[in-house]
Amino acid sequence: MHSSAITAAEPRPAGTDAADRLIVALDFPSAEGALDLVARLEGRCRWFKVGMELYYAAGNRIIEQLRERGHLVFLDLKLHDIPNTVASAVRTVASSGASLLTIHAGGGRKMMRAAADAASAPGAPRLLAVTVLTSMDSAELRATGVCPEKGATPDTLAQSQVLRLARLAHEAGIDALVCSAEETSAIRDALGAAPLLVVPGIRPAGSAAGDQSRIATPADAIARGASMLVVGRPITQAADPAKAAAAILDEIAAGMRV
Repeated sequence: MHSSAITAAEPRPAGTDAADRLIVALDFPSAEGALDLVARLEGRCRWFKVGMELYYAAGNRIIEQLRERGHLVFLDLKLHDIPNTVASAVRTVASSGASLLTIHAGGGRKMMRAAADAASAPGAPRLLAVTVLTSMDSAELRATGVCPEKGATPDTLAQSQVLRLARLAHEAGIDALVCSAEETSAIRDALGAAPLLVVPGIRPAGSAAGDQSRIATPADAIARGASMLVVGRPITQAADPAKAAAAILDEIAAGMRV
């Protein structure tokens, strides 16, 4: 089956079922490893994230394989270039079958608007604007030249930058964002309940932070207003991935009841 024959499934984010709110990150260097993990999850998870590592190795075929197994795909390419190039890239992957696709909000309003226009075609994935990577904290942002807005403190630099980029994405016509759990409440206050907020940096209680700086437990992130959570290593590197995923789904359900 060629990718052009596949259209994106209608995403079902922020549903009443915990499984609609968990995205498992398939951070593998090959399709074989990724699909083995999918099989080991025994049908517990519906959404899977295909990032740069896996996509560069397997291309659109891995999206087709996941779709053939009945799963929904979050294509996390974090596109960031001049507006014309990003728009062309969005059009290129529009027929891949992915339901969600990331671009970097740091590319600016014109780039995001061009991407949004390119994603308006039937079957194209819904765009998410990545605000500030969860591996970055305020010190990292200062090192890149990002300065606090008037009235902000250095310790709140990450949140103020996320809000700045969230508003910019909203103005550009993108209604879905990637942020950390620390910023979800502030984004809800600024933009309301409508935006889809996808939150990485999720670590079950007692898990190691790894290379993430702004983290939260599944229950806490959902309770704060996250729409969907991206979880990688706590599931993919677990001795029993299906058991680990089930525990995280239980935590998500607990957060939904708060």
